[in-house]
Amino acid sequence: MALVPGNTLITATPEEGRELAIMLARKTVGAIQPDAKVRETLRPGYATNADSLTMAAHAVAVEFTTVAAANNYWRN
Repeated sequence: MALVPGNTLITATPEEGRELAIMLARKTVGAIQPDAKVRETLRPGYATNADSLTMAAHAVAVEFTTVAAANNYWRN
């Protein structure tokens, strides 16, 4: 499983960077729990839990921070 698609964090725009951050967070969950059936079983529990959703958003924010830094915050 490629955890960094194309082996790069470089994106053309902040929007693409945000999309990459979400993908990276999702791939991390898939790497930690590779069994799709288990993830499906767990999903209803965290999908309705505010703390779980906040933690998921935080994971995406951390990934986005990394992508943004790799892109020098999209400044030349």
